[in-house]
Amino acid sequence: MAEPGLFTRTEILVQAAGVERLRAAHVLLVGLGGVGGFAAEALGRAGIGRLTLLDHDVVAPTDLNRQLPSTQETMGEKKVTVLGQRIGSINPECRLVLLDCFLTPKNTPEILEQAQPDWVIDAIDSLNSKVNLLLAARARGLAVVSSMGAGGRLDPTRLVVGDVMDSTICPLAREVRRRLHRRGQGRGIWAVWSTEPPAPPLPPEPTPTGRPRSVNGTISYLPALFGMTLAGIVIRSIVTSTS
Repeated sequence: MAEPGLFTRTEILVQAAGVERLRAAHVLLVGLGGVGGFAAEALGRAGIGRLTLLDHDVVAPTDLNRQLPSTQETMGEKKVTVLGQRIGSINPECRLVLLDCFLTPKNTPEILEQAQPDWVIDAIDSLNSKVNLLLAARARGLAVVSSMGAGGRLDPTRLVVGDVMDSTICPLAREVRRRLHRRGQGRGIWAVWSTEPPAPPLPPEPTPTGRPRSVNGTISYLPALFGMTLAGIVIRSIVTSTS
């Protein structure tokens, strides 16, 4: 059982009915890096009853400046394992499903079918995986919220929440919109983006998968703010639901 104090302050704000809605909710969160790690912890502390967390990556030294699972003691460990243990120690009542895998067009439908979540949170870096998840979630009528680019930015006052089709400035959001349009998806996907033009990244470097990727500059607080905002959208929707 969860420590009774976990819900004391939350219930003052959302009432007993809100706490019960959170306990009954199931959220699928994909991507546990700088954005997703903070979203996961916020969901766990809010009392979400079931969390399915998906990530294939391990903690690396370059994660230390911004990622919640990253400490000197967790180097080389799976992020999904570290966060699962952390959330379990905060809210033992939360039913955790930990998926150590990379999301692909092939396994996305199966994961969504097995999970049957109330909400999907996209905190993925990979553009193809991001777009495929958004399309697959909407095809099943699932509520979904997506993080656009958090790297290369410093200004915390430039975050915006809205339909992804209304996003501006962010290069990642522009490409997501283009690909969604091309595949027939219109409005209906919540997103968090920044209107601050991003600083240029370093030249692309090879990755463990063999695909060169640009390296963006990052700061401690911006990805965390993105993640907390994603979680806040979901939590607020759940506690205000009348269904």
